[in-house]
Amino acid sequence: MDVRSDIDRLIAAADAHAASRRLRELWTSDRSPASAAFVVSRYEKVRDAIGCIPYRVAILRSFTVEPAVPLLRAEAFTFGIDLTVHVGDFNAYAQEVLDAESSVYRFAPDAVVVAVLASDIAPDLTREFADLDADAVDAAVARVSHHIEDAVRAFRSHSRAHLIVHTLERPAVPSLGVLDAQTNQAQSAAIDRINQRIRQLAAEHRGVYVLDYDELVARHGRGRWTDARKWLIARMPVAADRLIDLAREWIRFLVPLSGKTAKALVVDLDNTLWGGVIGEDGIGGIRLGAEYPGAAFQAVQRAMLDLSRKGILLAICSKNNPDDAMEVLRHHPGMLLRPEHFAATRINWNDKSQNLRELAEELNVGVDALAFMDDSPVECEQIRTALPDVTVIQLSGDPLTYAAALRDCPVFERVTVSAEDSQRTGMYAAQRERAQAEQTFTSKEDFYRFLHQEAEIAPVQPHTLARVAQLTQKTNQFNVTTRRYSEQQIADMAARFDHQVLSVRVRDRYGDHGLVGVAIARDSGLDCEIDTFLLSCRVIGRTVETALLSVLAESARARNRRRLVGRFIPTKKNAPAASFFAQHGFRLDARNGDETVWALDLAEHTIACPEWISLNVLQMEKTLDIDGIPAG
Repeated sequence: MDVRSDIDRLIAAADAHAASRRLRELWTSDRSPASAAFVVSRYEKVRDAIGCIPYRVAILRSFTVEPAVPLLRAEAFTFGIDLTVHVGDFNAYAQEVLDAESSVYRFAPDAVVVAVLASDIAPDLTREFADLDADAVDAAVARVSHHIEDAVRAFRSHSRAHLIVHTLERPAVPSLGVLDAQTNQAQSAAIDRINQRIRQLAAEHRGVYVLDYDELVARHGRGRWTDARKWLIARMPVAADRLIDLAREWIRFLVPLSGKTAKALVVDLDNTLWGGVIGEDGIGGIRLGAEYPGAAFQAVQRAMLDLSRKGILLAICSKNNPDDAMEVLRHHPGMLLRPEHFAATRINWNDKSQNLRELAEELNVGVDALAFMDDSPVECEQIRTALPDVTVIQLSGDPLTYAAALRDCPVFERVTVSAEDSQRTGMYAAQRERAQAEQTFTSKEDFYRFLHQEAEIAPVQPHTLARVAQLTQKTNQFNVTTRRYSEQQIADMAARFDHQVLSVRVRDRYGDHGLVGVAIARDSGLDCEIDTFLLSCRVIGRTVETALLSVLAESARARNRRRLVGRFIPTKKNAPAASFFAQHGFRLDARNGDETVWALDLAEHTIACPEWISLNVLQMEKTLDIDGIPAG
């Protein structure tokens, strides 16, 4: 009660960030229904002040999920997401998906969860399995698979929202007992065949993702997951104390889909990546290796390597002697992570909040894109207070839990991974070389010529669609409108003959930046209106934006447009793009509150590609392939 009173006091004092920190502490320590009601009610009072993003999710189900909704909303608020939740009618998921006028489509969700039990969609494979022969099992598997396939296709024809489909759960105890594992027509195997088809459907349809409900149940224990009494009385199969686990599994999808992810993990060293203090124990005295207790710290490093493979940058922030720390990183035989795995380091005795600010600047990401992991409660609290937008992972006293703390954190989840993601750490190493080279030139133009930049601009393709959508969802600094689009929304725009969706890939003498820019434009009368224009922080300030704009302008002129029109919608982070249109000859055309509208007369002005950029523009004409995405 003291914590709750303190939260109310902070809200009354208009200290929203402090109230948010206390709410997060309360929720982390007590994820109960009573706490959920309190946490949601108080977050609703501070959500605007702390910058929560609104997100709409619909849950279509065959069982009672209503008690999980407050838990879901409370969990979402702690990640800066203000969820509006629509729960479909009981066991009406099929009708709601098939009917284009159903309440779920009128709700206009950003994401939809389909949660259906095996006993509801396949009763013959669950309750009546022992009565089936081999042909009947095959027929049941085919029937259920086709039912799910029809639902997914109908949903995608009616909505561009993300779709998260639960797999079916295996029986806790198969009908035939141990005999089930001895036969090719096993009950569990029949369920597995349906789940495999669900995974295939997700691969075949953009924006469809699989939540492995069977794995979730197994992870928490099949015997502890269900409540037979509540199932019979209220059609609620999930035990009350497991509802939070269901809600948190949904959050693992909603965090990346809403864009509230961390781009970089910043870690301490002593008692975090190894056991002990290097300055006191020396390289031979720290605990790190294949046997306990050093194995616990290797597990943390393996988890970090897995994050790196998903495109999450690794960085160090440690109060330490740099020479001692680097000796461990370079030479200790138990280290899995080496200096080249880290995109940036701050090993010094400075204030860690200042170090984090510097790391964010060096990595060209917002402070809110950082996650910070440390074993010190004092350092963690200092970061929470000084940098409330940073995700803080405070490690407990047991090193055996450290790796799980990383793997369980939703800000590191990704639903897709691009080629650029898997190569990101190497790209930052090349970026450091560029920065060092730039210091040797007296003029930017000479440096640009030295880089030998090549820009390839092309309409979005099936193989670049995921990356284009990802850039609209994650790019904040050089982004004139900050409009977020899903893959299916990008595909829809690309398929329209009055729209252009262009991507830009950049290479230079130090390597390939990958696909780093997006421009979306549409013809409106005699104008070509720029809907989206963004550039990754990796190439900001290298005049690539001018090259991309020159292609947009020339393409609009070729289609007999008279003006190129762009909008700048200011946010807390996109100040680097504020002067973009003015710098390229656009004139202020209108103001709508903070939003400004800019226009370029194409008859009077030509935008030239910088002479130090070698420009390769691929075919612009639209020819649709079978996926509805323009092919080059």
